[in-house]
Amino acid sequence: MVLPRSLMSSLPEAHDAEVTPGPDLGRAIEVSVVVPVYNELENLSALHSALTYSMQQVGRPYEILVVDDGSDDGSREVLRQLSAEDPNLRVVLFRRNYGQTAAMSAGFDYARGTTLITMDGDLQNDPADIKRLVEKLDEGYDIVCGWRRNRKDAYATRLLPSKIANFLIRRTTGVPIHDTGCSLKAYRSWVVRSLNLYSDMHRFIAALGAGLGARIAEVPVRHHPRLFGESKYGLGRIFRVLADLVVIKMLIQFAAHPIRWFGLLSMPLFFVTPFLFFLGLFKLRSTGFELITLADIVPDVVDGSPRDRVTWDAVPITAAAITLLVAINVGLLGFLAELQLKVSRFFRRRIAVAATEASR
Repeated sequence: MVLPRSLMSSLPEAHDAEVTPGPDLGRAIEVSVVVPVYNELENLSALHSALTYSMQQVGRPYEILVVDDGSDDGSREVLRQLSAEDPNLRVVLFRRNYGQTAAMSAGFDYARGTTLITMDGDLQNDPADIKRLVEKLDEGYDIVCGWRRNRKDAYATRLLPSKIANFLIRRTTGVPIHDTGCSLKAYRSWVVRSLNLYSDMHRFIAALGAGLGARIAEVPVRHHPRLFGESKYGLGRIFRVLADLVVIKMLIQFAAHPIRWFGLLSMPLFFVTPFLFFLGLFKLRSTGFELITLADIVPDVVDGSPRDRVTWDAVPITAAAITLLVAINVGLLGFLAELQLKVSRFFRRRIAVAATEASR
């Protein structure tokens, strides 16, 4: 079985993934639980048992969709065995490691439920909280985010970077979420299926959903210390988050009109250009700055002695020319982005999905 076309476009090699059949295709599925895993061999059996019990408590037709992101510790064999024993469990097995965003995107593509739940596979998220997230979603929200108020992680390497990242994300996106890094979230299917995820943008699904007009709520959830395996996150993710944050800001506020974004970027350069140019027209003398005139540049003889030649300062004038060229190119990029957006179906598809959902 091959991956959907939308995933193949972002993951060229992911079409080699193996997918188990899962529940009867003729049965309606209301809740799909998407769980990306990578080298979580010791947690899989307990995770499956806890999820099965929690979903039975929810009391709705469900499926559990585990996406193995190229594990090499024996997780794949355990998942195959579990899926053979449980008809509600579906497994997607990547041939190699693509990252958590790609794993979530694959889960979203294969999920058949109208409500989608995401969570980590390390048992730090509590499956028992799923019922509360689904009930909150039923109150009229489109996204319900888990909030780990009492995290069981190391402060220096996990908690402190997370606090800084959450603060920056809140200020940049304007979405008042306390814990953007919590994977335990509930979505209406239309939200995630209208997004194109790449890089590490699984952290920003709620912010991207807000750009579509999704109604967002937050629910405190439990968090447990990791018992088995090693964390896949390190301090290196800080730089990826900062880079993605710039892109997210642009997608949320300027996706419809990218010329405004590039216009804001080029505007300071257009103001700096004349300043640098006029700076090159002045010469620093003992009495201060003095404007260089044509008489200063053309050699002259005064009282029988040649007058010193004065030239314009080439450095600021050259800098002004380069700055002007950069400003023009940035502005042209905005025009090209605007043209590309108008001829593509990306924004029109987002508007169509949001409008269809709003009319219900």
